[in-house]
Amino acid sequence: MDPEGLVRLLRIASPALPVGAFSYSQGLEWAVECGGVRDEDTALQWIGSLLSGNIARFELPMLAAFYRAWVSNVPELAADLNEEYLASRETAELRSESIQMGGALLAVLQSDEQHEEVVLDAVGTINDAVFPNVFAFAAVAWNLRLEDVLTTYAWSWLENQVAAAMKLVPVGQRAGQRLLARLGPSCVKAMRTAVSLPQEEWSNFAPLFAIASSRHETQYTRLFRS
Repeated sequence: MDPEGLVRLLRIASPALPVGAFSYSQGLEWAVECGGVRDEDTALQWIGSLLSGNIARFELPMLAAFYRAWVSNVPELAADLNEEYLASRETAELRSESIQMGGALLAVLQSDEQHEEVVLDAVGTINDAVFPNVFAFAAVAWNLRLEDVLTTYAWSWLENQVAAAMKLVPVGQRAGQRLLARLGPSCVKAMRTAVSLPQEEWSNFAPLFAIASSRHETQYTRLFRS
């Protein structure tokens, strides 16, 4: 990857990007509340299972599909995929999370003056553009390689989950680094799965994850928005 492309990719995957990713735990907060996640090992199991399941077998394949739609310059396909992605969100929290983050990322792109307004209109006209859709749009506009985009997206998700675990379980900073070291290779595996997985085998089936997200909506005390 050329250095300029690398910097752009790191930027949209950075925790410092003002899209609000840090404010979501995606059900992890309830998993801690009920005692299912209580230490480093159980955090590893929870995060690792989602990374090899939902992320590798649905989130990243959808991201790849968005990417290919924008590469082919077919915004209608990106809009259809956007509806499919929204329909896959099991709870109100997960739905609002992706819409909010997608809108925030679009606002960042609109403010950095690196895209022409007419180009941004293509994704801006999609109702409730979800985060992976806008992420893929930015990646294509910057000519970033699909494999790099998928791996970095998975790493960004992993980093946010570990950061949430550090606050919620809690686990210390060294434990957090161990989790990143142990689960980092799974980001590459998830990318390879997503690239090769036929669409008929896509699946975000994870009942406990959906239960955790729905229970979080009525959890008495919460630090996170999901």
